[in-house]
Amino acid sequence: MELFYSNQIEGDTLLLDAEESGHCVRVLRHRAGDEITVIDGEGTLYRCTLLDADPRGATAHIDGSERGFGAHPYALTMAVCPTKNIDRYEWFVEKATEIGIDVIAPVIGERSERKVLKTERLERLVKSAAKQSLKGAIPKINEPQSVRDFILSVPEGAVKMICYCFEGDKHSIPELLSLPGAPGAGNFASLIPPAPAGAGPSRSRSHGRLRFPAPGAPGMDAELPDIYILIGPEGDFSPAEAELALSRGWKSVSLGNSRLRTETAALVAVTQVYTCLGE
Repeated sequence: MELFYSNQIEGDTLLLDAEESGHCVRVLRHRAGDEITVIDGEGTLYRCTLLDADPRGATAHIDGSERGFGAHPYALTMAVCPTKNIDRYEWFVEKATEIGIDVIAPVIGERSERKVLKTERLERLVKSAAKQSLKGAIPKINEPQSVRDFILSVPEGAVKMICYCFEGDKHSIPELLSLPGAPGAGNFASLIPPAPAGAGPSRSRSHGRLRFPAPGAPGMDAELPDIYILIGPEGDFSPAEAELALSRGWKSVSLGNSRLRTETAALVAVTQVYTCLGE
């Protein structure tokens, strides 16, 4: 399936920007009357008929739509310190989008070697990865902020996990996300507030975007659980950052016995959430 992107939708007509139009008309050689599929980046897929095959700004008529295209039944924010080698961070961003993520929040720790990050290229990467992996929603890229400010900004009632290398008792992501009836169950349901009775598809507190779980998925008729996972830089979090997180209700999490690079740890965390809740 070929997917294009447009956020310029008015009534039953949408407009592709110059980049998307050029790819549609010049590269893929679509002509007026062809059927195309377009995502709006907010979770909806539109099935359209191309009206004007202008490579500078193609227009299409909307024949039908599908909400919640490629959605998952949770809202996941990954707060990950940028790596010294930016290619590694971009690799994580692309692969996390393909698996399933809602917000990527770059955070700068006291021990971070990279203190500056430009988000423009990351925004292009997530758009391309969302289309490639057949998702209607494009993850939001937050502007960088300090680890401390991020910890303090996360609302009460969310599921909050911090992965770090210090000694002490730790949970696992599957343990904290266990649903009632599953092995080790009982934790996840107690960590999120109950949804109002009869609630329909809801707006995620993480970023204000509508999310629509697949039919029959856990949480279909409830507010989606907000999950936040914090991954440190190459030198790990400072003791002060870890202590602040724990004092604010974050759960310490282990990803296993292997020593993982920042981007590998982040992707393992995304994969574990998807494995626990995504199906």
